[in-house]
Amino acid sequence: MPEQYKYPPKSLLFGKVDRQSEVFHKMHESGNQRGEVRLVQHCRTIDSSTHKFYHIHGMNSRHHLDLYFSDKEDMVFGEESFIFPLVNLHYKFSSGHIRGNLLIDISFGSYVHHLYSASNFFKEMVVLKSNEHCIMEVSRWQHDRTGAYDWKHASSFIVGLEGKRDQHEDIEMRLKSCIKQVLKCNFEQENIISPMVLPLADCVFSALLLDVISKNEDEYMRNLEKIIKLLKPQRQLILFGLLDTTYITVGGHRLHFLKYDESFVKNAFNKLGLVIDYCAVQRRRNVSDLIDHGAIIFVVAHKRE
Repeated sequence: MPEQYKYPPKSLLFGKVDRQSEVFHKMHESGNQRGEVRLVQHCRTIDSSTHKFYHIHGMNSRHHLDLYFSDKEDMVFGEESFIFPLVNLHYKFSSGHIRGNLLIDISFGSYVHHLYSASNFFKEMVVLKSNEHCIMEVSRWQHDRTGAYDWKHASSFIVGLEGKRDQHEDIEMRLKSCIKQVLKCNFEQENIISPMVLPLADCVFSALLLDVISKNEDEYMRNLEKIIKLLKPQRQLILFGLLDTTYITVGGHRLHFLKYDESFVKNAFNKLGLVIDYCAVQRRRNVSDLIDHGAIIFVVAHKRE
């Protein structure tokens, strides 16, 4: 099997992180034989044509974090939100092939846990958000302001992966000092941070943003192309997305997700000059009407010269 389709060693997931990941693994103990976890929370039935757009209508960023990223035992999205992306990120960063001066993060929501591992390998980070509330949420956490979201469960998980138990405060400080700017981006513009200009990045990370701001596949391609323009040749784009998804529920509202499959992502990368180095896909592990995704995809690719 080609290296790019190998999943990280199971020891990486279940060896070093046995204590901290316990709350996440407990989520699956009550599931069926396929490892599914059932969570059904009813929200009003909404036609897909009335789904809200994250970058246009906004969302309750704290409710999004509490529902999909908290450390509560009834939070069934631990596999999708934490284990799968964080283990894959640690696995790829630890290989030593992804590093440099500048990483640009362009992601949906106000989560930061995916940047902990990266802070070991990049001197500076710039975080781009298309939602003002998410900018405020990230800034509140970064500057230790009252009411900031507590990411201790995520930083503890990461230091477990790194074999540095009880050093979550160090990793928190490392990431906060690494983030130099949190800026507004607008994909209606050719330069999404106009009138500013950033130096080309050694790595661009994007999680779910293309999924929620793109109305169709053509728009996804145009938005992806704008992201690629922020990247140096031969450097890496890391993308995390949800396959076969039409909505996510936040604050009682259903937000639009563009439905696409694995082949669409691979074809889009190829057409826009990206060479896939690594791809991992994991099917859905829970049953919930909060979100209707079929699988998770994690891709690392480099930009052609």
